[in-house]
Amino acid sequence: MGFRVGVDIGGSFTDFAVFDERTGQLEALKVFSRPDRPGEEMLTGLRELERRYGINADAITYFTHGTTVGVNTVIQRKGLRLALFTTDGFVDVLELARLKSPDMYDLFSSRPAPLVPRSQVFGIRERLNANGAVVEPVDCASIIEAHRAARAAGCEGIVVSFLHSNKNGENERKARSLLVEDGCTVPIFLSHEVWPIIREFERTTTAVVNGYVQPQVARYLASMQEALWQAGVRPELLVTKSNGGVMTAEQGKSECVQMILSGTASGVIGAAYLAKTAGVDKVLSLDIGGTSADVALILDGKAQYGVGEQIGDFQIHIPSISVTSIGDGGGSIAWMDAQGVLKVGPESAGSTPGPACYGRGGLRPAITDSFAATGMLGFDEIGYNAVKLDIEAARNAIAPLARSSGQSIEETAEAIRNICVSGMYVGTSAVISRFGIDPSEFTLLAFGGAGPMLGVFLARDLGMKEVLVPPRPGVLSALGGLVADLKNDFIRTIYKTLDQECVDLMKDAFADSREKATKWLKQGQKHADNVMLRYLCDMRYVGQSFEVETEIHWSMLDANDIGAIADCFHLAHERLFGYCDRSGPIQIVNVRLVVSGETIKPQLASCEPLAHRPQASGEARIWLDGAFRQAVLYRRADLRPGAELSGPSIITQEDTTTIVPPGCDVKVDSFGNLRISL
Repeated sequence: MGFRVGVDIGGSFTDFAVFDERTGQLEALKVFSRPDRPGEEMLTGLRELERRYGINADAITYFTHGTTVGVNTVIQRKGLRLALFTTDGFVDVLELARLKSPDMYDLFSSRPAPLVPRSQVFGIRERLNANGAVVEPVDCASIIEAHRAARAAGCEGIVVSFLHSNKNGENERKARSLLVEDGCTVPIFLSHEVWPIIREFERTTTAVVNGYVQPQVARYLASMQEALWQAGVRPELLVTKSNGGVMTAEQGKSECVQMILSGTASGVIGAAYLAKTAGVDKVLSLDIGGTSADVALILDGKAQYGVGEQIGDFQIHIPSISVTSIGDGGGSIAWMDAQGVLKVGPESAGSTPGPACYGRGGLRPAITDSFAATGMLGFDEIGYNAVKLDIEAARNAIAPLARSSGQSIEETAEAIRNICVSGMYVGTSAVISRFGIDPSEFTLLAFGGAGPMLGVFLARDLGMKEVLVPPRPGVLSALGGLVADLKNDFIRTIYKTLDQECVDLMKDAFADSREKATKWLKQGQKHADNVMLRYLCDMRYVGQSFEVETEIHWSMLDANDIGAIADCFHLAHERLFGYCDRSGPIQIVNVRLVVSGETIKPQLASCEPLAHRPQASGEARIWLDGAFRQAVLYRRADLRPGAELSGPSIITQEDTTTIVPPGCDVKVDSFGNLRISL
């Protein structure tokens, strides 16, 4: 028995969630992030855990964390200088992409520059046919010529992505052998080893992103392992993955594209677990941190998944929790453009210097400052006493914008908040349209340091019925790492019309994937048990240009039941598009095996709610909805299950502040969640 620790490293704060295996108690902590010195925030947090809760490093039995280092490397374009080796005649694969306009509403929009410029893409004489048979072996002279040109261009890594290599990796492996024989000393990445999917652009761009971030991710994970070892933490470091699972840090060093959405996915994992525990089946999760706001759909306690998630300017085509960035974070800066129009973001104050009200040298107004200037903050510790709020500094930061707009400081601060919420409304509306849901049937689960501040305002504009704020909203992403299962995906392209021959191929592909899954899971078996396998197929009607992910059962394959497999697809297609064609021929494009091993989950404590009016801790004069109002103050620690209160009120706690506008009622459920009715 010991302590299980989950950590989420954000742009402003690093969050710790600590589960006591003996008592079942969950503790939390926030410290400032240190992007200038990765790993330092871990050591600071471990020291603070010992000082605050008496938790020694040698008592930690499980340690996992989510990170944004991969996605930040892509966004900031600070990755490896790569060369790309493609099949001769296909050197424009990154530029051609999918021939889609970046913005359908802007005739002058242009595509972002590829991560590998055209001057560093080299054609190699080789060829496989569509079935993976070698038509032309790799030409040695072609490899040597390309290698020397890449070396002359100063390339620090090589991505090899040949035509049809998802069917047969022989030519890519031969190219690597020839490069090594020619004295290649830089990392070599093969597209069929990164993610062997059909379609050249998708496979190539995913391999390029993997190679682009790999050294940064590997160095980061190595420094994190070293820091934890020096601090006395002995369990193997685990990392949350884009698909909602966890893997070892050692695996993450080589399979880094699988963890590129690590930090973002952690929050959704935690939100899904909490929604399931609370019995809420239709949820939009809203995660607002210091730099961004992200929304995800959760149905029946399960996050929704997709492929082709956007990473900065690029898509990666691996299975990922479907998360959409919809707006700004608490540190996003407000500013006036040349025409005198008030704007918010995308620039963020980050952790250094942070919003002006943090008193760390920030002079420009952030969204958090707008809440401070309207009297809604400053009644409790911020970030577990990491911040001493300076209200006057927030007002001084907003004052220049107020003078320019001819409004009061309070009116300008509320305008900043309204602009922020308006941007989130547009982004969330796109998500609602994408999934075809009615927001009035959903609960908004607000978390992150700024989620409970802004959540009710967004839900109010969307016409949602309820906002749920968990007991530890500021560290829910860290909790996500604690509840994530060990999980991996294994994919194989079939690309055949559904018939008996196709079923035989599917059986062979799944059997091979099961063997690989068993081997993979053994590497982390001490962390998980209750192994579960899911059999997924990317299916479509013949002639369609897109696939629908469809889950089938092994018993259908074992019985050669083609009709049952087809019925699964018809139902999935009808559920998604409202119709199906039961007489239409079906094509299997990919089969994917998902293996997961269940990890130990914290059991959230509950008790019978007893209706009562809680004791207020004071009052505050705030500016809200265009007027000064008297708001009642409550401490979150005083709100027991069954407590009932109404807005306008402010609920304070160490990791966030919850704003309850007029016309809203709050009840505390049996798990301590705030259930805010709109």
